[in-house]
Amino acid sequence: MSEPHLTDAILGGDAGGRGAWDDGATRVSTRREMRARQRPPRRNRKGPILILLTLLLVVGALAAAAFALMPMVKGLQGEDASDYVAADATGKKVPVVVPEAANGATIAKVLQKAGVVKSVKAFTEAAKKDARSQGIQPGDYLVPERIPAAQAVTYLADPAHRVVKRVTIREGMRATEVYAALAKASGRPVSDYTAAAKDPAAIGLPAYAKGNVEGYLFPASYEFGPKVTPAEQLAQMVGKTKDVLDTLGVSPEKAERTVILASIIESEARLDADRGKVAQVLENRLKRPMRLQLDSTVAYATGKRVITTTDKERAQVNGYNTYTRDGLPVGPIGNPGEASLKAAAEPTPGPWLYFVTIDPATGETVFTTNLQDHNKAVEKFQSWCQAHKGQC
Repeated sequence: MSEPHLTDAILGGDAGGRGAWDDGATRVSTRREMRARQRPPRRNRKGPILILLTLLLVVGALAAAAFALMPMVKGLQGEDASDYVAADATGKKVPVVVPEAANGATIAKVLQKAGVVKSVKAFTEAAKKDARSQGIQPGDYLVPERIPAAQAVTYLADPAHRVVKRVTIREGMRATEVYAALAKASGRPVSDYTAAAKDPAAIGLPAYAKGNVEGYLFPASYEFGPKVTPAEQLAQMVGKTKDVLDTLGVSPEKAERTVILASIIESEARLDADRGKVAQVLENRLKRPMRLQLDSTVAYATGKRVITTTDKERAQVNGYNTYTRDGLPVGPIGNPGEASLKAAAEPTPGPWLYFVTIDPATGETVFTTNLQDHNKAVEKFQSWCQAHKGQC
């Protein structure tokens, strides 16, 4: 048997036989390729879904871009600057509250919402042109409806248009006198204030006050809007007293004593320079101990406003009469101001045990360390009273 030719071996041998390296795999692979070419191509079902998702993404991106560009477009077009004219006014007034620390834009929005001005821009532009707009104060107003923006600026800039009640509480006023002053300013009955004072929590009365508002209604000038309740008014005054005590460094443990002393100082001292001395006299007497013997505490118990008291009144026994009671009265006898509170917290050092105001008109007061000198000063006071009948 002859050897196969090398070429035949590589190419698969003769036409009728199997090549030397043909093991049948080649023919199987060829048949598979032929069948694959004969079948129709399969459709890709993922195509439409991908196209739909792509379209959705494109639409979303366009919407986002339009939303982002909208403010720029509006800016190019310009804000609404429409304004009312005088003929648009209805003749009615609407309530408006200008917030604390409000700027022009904030005020404009409040006015637009209330129906006073037609657009925010109309008011802000008018405010820029009128320097008086810088003086618009926070508070309650009744403003004409549907008026030109410039007129709205003029109206609000006039403090006389604020719907606010201003009341001044003087140093030393008693709680009953404070209620009367507040009631007169607000138009509410006094009973509303006395009722509010009976709710310590509602008015923020500190625990050391023991439920007694006397002494904690800080004297000052207040402005209360028409919607501020009696309880809110009293709470503001009480809060001011607490703030002053904190500023002076008075601890809660000493606060009530300090307020009682300050209320006496407010009633007894006529001049600021004497407040610290009066405070020291009180402290020196309490240390001895000596009764304070103050007509101001006797007068508080009687409800009168007098400089001197009678023998009968000084003989009464009650929680405020310091002629018959040792130590301080049971509570404050009025509402002291900051100067008296400071004097009570920081008395002027000195040895005095007595004092008397020898001239109530000028407030001249004599401080002494012994009874003999004090009696001489009292004689001067009595001489003044004789020369000024009905004033003592």
